Amino acid sequence: MRFATKAIHVGQEPDPTTGATIVPIYQTSTYTQLRVGEHKGFDYSRTINPTRLALERQLASLENAEYGTAFASGMAATDAVLSVLSAGDHAVVSDDIYGGTYRLFSRVLQRHGLEFTYVDMSDLEAVRAAVRPATKLFWIETPSNPLLKLIDIRAIAALRDAGQIVVVDNTFATPYFQQPLALGAEVVVHSTTKYIGGHSDVVGGVALTSNRELYEAIKFAQNAMGGVPGPQDAWLTMRGAKTLAVRMREHERNARAIAEFLESRADVVRVHYPGLASHPQHELAKRQMTGFGGMLSCVLAGPPQRALEFAGSLRYFSLAESLGGVESLISHPARMTHGSIPPADRERRGINDGLLRLSVGIEDIDDLLEDLRRGLDAVPVTADSWDSVRP
Repeated sequence: MRFATKAIHVGQEPDPTTGATIVPIYQTSTYTQLRVGEHKGFDYSRTINPTRLALERQLASLENAEYGTAFASGMAATDAVLSVLSAGDHAVVSDDIYGGTYRLFSRVLQRHGLEFTYVDMSDLEAVRAAVRPATKLFWIETPSNPLLKLIDIRAIAALRDAGQIVVVDNTFATPYFQQPLALGAEVVVHSTTKYIGGHSDVVGGVALTSNRELYEAIKFAQNAMGGVPGPQDAWLTMRGAKTLAVRMREHERNARAIAEFLESRADVVRVHYPGLASHPQHELAKRQMTGFGGMLSCVLAGPPQRALEFAGSLRYFSLAESLGGVESLISHPARMTHGSIPPADRERRGINDGLLRLSVGIEDIDDLLEDLRRGLDAVPVTADSWDSVRP
């Protein structure tokens, strides 16, 4: 069974009770048991719910994973995966990551005894140098957020030792364009709020693996900590995932056109998009991914105020947090999605005040290009400010 067919059929067999083609929303917290300990596989909805189970089966199939565990948010999924570690364990983390992930690691889990080292994981020597005897996990975002760096998943998996886990946040690429488990990762995490849900109307997350021991540990955390999606959220996410394949093709087509347009502008000093030949890891992107995705970021020439004015002036790009919906969004990472990272760390990582992140939607490409052109022309770079922001 191929990708688009899996998205529509796996976990979504006709309801055995009524024959309903679409999985019902099982809006129940508990289930009547025949006798003590004798039931139909369902006892309490924090532990298991038929709608959530259908979603978990559907998403596991898309990553070619054996097991899926759904959560109320991407951060809840991340927290559950990290719960497999113990105090004193160490993780090597890609330095360009979502600000919420950094916040969880540095301000919550570090207080509980976990240790984290942030490195440019595109540099394998830097990764090797960061490994300690206590290293138990490698946390990868590829493409990364917000600079669209790529990390060679196969290479990281090859350098790990027994007992070390490679986890990939695959939110930007989606399982349609990238399959981390096939490249050697043990666990894949998604914020299903983004492309998998795809319509900016539901928050969720998922952890996927084919390692039964890891699955059981993550499943235990799901039940013990209780960060589960309700059946309505699971149903909305499942419905969104049905069209993932067709949406990702349109996202990528539009993002390529916009990346090329921005790169052609003299008043845009850098564009980060793996599909551009100018991207330093373009060849890795072609090997590791089957497409380049719908996310890009860029640095505008001129002072930071120009980027802020531009971001707020667009008609079809909503100034908003999040990404991956059918509508186009623009954000200012330094003040929005990555504001929890200390300013000095942001600057060192390249997240400066001139950087903007675009989640390119599936609107008509001519409308999007006209919107960007008009916005850039409306905030011209003056001669005395041209060099205010440089890559």
